[in-house]
Amino acid sequence: MTFNFLNAVPKLITLAITSIVLIGCGGESAKQQKTIPQAEIQVTEVTVQNVPLTKTFVGQVYGTKDIPIRSRVEGFLEGIHFREGSRVKKGQLLYTVDPQSYSAEVTMRKSQLAEAKVSLIRASNDLGRIQPLAEQNAVSKSDLDAALAEKGAAESMVAAAKANLRMSQIELGYTTIESPITGVIGRTEAKVGEFVGREPNPVILNTVSRIDSVNVRFFITENDYLRLARYAITKEKSEQKRTEKEERDSEKLELIFSDNTIYSQKGHIDFLDRNVDANTGAMLIQATFPNNDRLIRPGQFAKVRSVIDIVKDGILVPQRCVMEFQGRHTVYVVDNNGLVSQRKVELSSTFKDYWLVRSGLKKGEKIVLEGLQKVREGATVKFKTVKFESQYEAQ
Repeated sequence: MTFNFLNAVPKLITLAITSIVLIGCGGESAKQQKTIPQAEIQVTEVTVQNVPLTKTFVGQVYGTKDIPIRSRVEGFLEGIHFREGSRVKKGQLLYTVDPQSYSAEVTMRKSQLAEAKVSLIRASNDLGRIQPLAEQNAVSKSDLDAALAEKGAAESMVAAAKANLRMSQIELGYTTIESPITGVIGRTEAKVGEFVGREPNPVILNTVSRIDSVNVRFFITENDYLRLARYAITKEKSEQKRTEKEERDSEKLELIFSDNTIYSQKGHIDFLDRNVDANTGAMLIQATFPNNDRLIRPGQFAKVRSVIDIVKDGILVPQRCVMEFQGRHTVYVVDNNGLVSQRKVELSSTFKDYWLVRSGLKKGEKIVLEGLQKVREGATVKFKTVKFESQYEAQ
């Protein structure tokens, strides 16, 4: 097979022309790229402020008052006079126990009181006859002493009969069970016809809870207690005036529900146990939250978020500015001439939608906020300084 030079000439000419055209187009493209204006990169200054450090604890909700409803007398349950799970008022009738035996007891005690009163009248009359005669020495002194003793005994019998009657009336009153507080009543533990008031039969029939405010009880470790205590002591000694927002953030507790929503009302600590449990190393704390809309119910599990320390002049950067690769966190820093440098930072904890920076940045430095993919180490960029709009700013 031989190479035909004459046949290859047209192909070489076509290839040369195509190359010239492509080179010309490439040159035009490069020229156009040079004329395209460089896009502005948005940067923001690092924020410096006092940063409250928070921690979240898991707790359980209780009513401000959880009052067990008990049967104080034995008998068959005769009536239930409420709807389970409804609101009840103080003094509202809840249960009735069969009162017949207690009514009979009251009647018997009344008859005993009547007999005692008759005996007292008889003894008083006998004394009334004997006393004048004794003054005239018409009867012996021993007869007078006997009459006086008889009257004293009769008075004691009347007092005892009254006490027995009062006790039987109280027991009869226990056959009607009323709500001790205004609140929400739960599910009844006994049904009509059951014998109540004696183990193993139901003694506690129900529970009424006051829930216009609720208590949340949770445990903290000894280390957390020390941080809280030191923070409280430092806050008491400090004379520095704080803004209203800082005061609210440091004093109030947040309640977080199981669906991770935050309750709109803030709470406060109202009880701290006297000691740390030696077995668990934990301490019981109780916080109170208002519950006027009755959204919270006893028995719920919730998380309580509390401020445990304040970092003075903490450096904050938006979380979106931080890049992470293999555990190394970096940000792009832009100087006043637009020179970009990638800098390693050490992070402490999150605060809202910021990172608290432990080291690597200082006050006044600018970091890239938008367009992280458009910058690189050593590049010079046009930039515009903007304020980062936190989604928590209005809270």
